Amino acid sequence: MNIIPEITKQSITNLINNNERGDGRAVDEYREIVIETDFVSKAEGSARVTLGNTQIIVGTKPQIGEPFSDTPNVGVLMTNSEMLPIADPKFEPGPPSESSVELARVVDRCVRESQMVDLEKLCIEEGKKVWMIFIDLHIIDYDGNLFDAAMLGVMAALMNTKIPVAEYKNDEIVIDEEATIDLPLKDKATMCTFVKIGDKIVLDPSLDEESILDARLSIGITESGNICAMQKGGDGSLSKEEILDVVKTAYSKKDELMKHFN
Repeated sequence: MNIIPEITKQSITNLINNNERGDGRAVDEYREIVIETDFVSKAEGSARVTLGNTQIIVGTKPQIGEPFSDTPNVGVLMTNSEMLPIADPKFEPGPPSESSVELARVVDRCVRESQMVDLEKLCIEEGKKVWMIFIDLHIIDYDGNLFDAAMLGVMAALMNTKIPVAEYKNDEIVIDEEATIDLPLKDKATMCTFVKIGDKIVLDPSLDEESILDARLSIGITESGNICAMQKGGDGSLSKEEILDVVKTAYSKKDELMKHFN
């Protein structure tokens, strides 16, 4: 968590108590969202997302491997997050930090529980070979709300992903590198993150707002209208009424976010 001067904290809190924010947004308004696909030429799917000044690059890499023993006819998804030191002075090289692990796990949960990827169609030969999809998140500029930015990037990258046509013949895999198909998707999902500061709750927190939060709540919602993930952060608490209000706002923002993928 960034160390922020008490006078700055009080200034931000006073603005929010008056339903105002330092950048002029409403309490339930997103910063500008820009999504670019095909951003990494060597990845089978990629996207760069900017959410205000937060920037994330997402790449996907399909690889053939063996399925898990308890799901022999299902493909594999793996999500990894890398918080680069250039993104924020407190990000350090080395093993993933607690924040990096949390980001990867929350995004992974949203992807899995939304069932957006048709994992059964990633099976090449039951019990022997399946497609494994690796999702890599690279944080290159951190100005708050990594969860929503990352989920937008993952959705865009998955929709952009192509996999080669592969068959299992005579106990070996035959891959046609010239023939590719779209990654099989069944649904779409986005995430909305809110923070509580004092007695108010705001959507899409900036870095300064995150630095003084009492509580955080991220909600993943599918295009078909199901809640597929929730993650609570911060030491403070949220009342039942506050959670219901946040869920209602998240539903109202779903179509606004989905328009980036239509």
